[in-house]
Amino acid sequence: MSVKIQVASEKHIKYADEICELIESAAHKRGTGIAKRDPEYIKEKLRSNNAIIALENGNLAGFCYIEVWEEKKYVANSGLIVHQDYRGRGLAKQIKSHAFRLSRKKYPDSKLFGITTSLPVMKINSDLGYKPVTFSELTQDSTFWDGCKSCPNYDILTRNERKNCLCTGMVFDPQKPENRPQKERERVIAKYYRWVRLKSAKYLRKLNPVKFFV
Repeated sequence: MSVKIQVASEKHIKYADEICELIESAAHKRGTGIAKRDPEYIKEKLRSNNAIIALENGNLAGFCYIEVWEEKKYVANSGLIVHQDYRGRGLAKQIKSHAFRLSRKKYPDSKLFGITTSLPVMKINSDLGYKPVTFSELTQDSTFWDGCKSCPNYDILTRNERKNCLCTGMVFDPQKPENRPQKERERVIAKYYRWVRLKSAKYLRKLNPVKFFV
């Protein structure tokens, strides 16, 4: 049976605990990146149809949810996860694409953004038209950043006064579409990922991120 990707709804509430477990497991394995979420928070996303869920014969295959910030000025597609039994099928890209289209439909004037340490996610975002940006171009809503408290690298974020962390910030701006050729996008993403690796190795503290990319 093929995996069905759909807009989540109240009928999917029974998966909330499993979704949270999958998110937490992915964060532990990666050692960074995904903020822990409470089942009640996930249930709210399901009830409001602000999530994408992937199922195969009733089994959870993947998930992603939408967050709205600063009165719809910013929208984030967060918590992108794929169950280990379904990896290697391109499912993450499909789920992310569904979440992107749902976000654009419900919030057409909003800037879509995300933060990630994952090269595959960075590439997916780039293909959708996201651009790497500094944290100053992301939402400044403290509630969003408070969601990073469960990340093991939260202390790095706070020490840097939310100016940078191990994650890379990316934004899709409907008013400023990404028009660069695919090859150039790939080059930029590769450069930013090297930057992530430098940060992870704790070399970034003495570097100037603006000069690095000029």
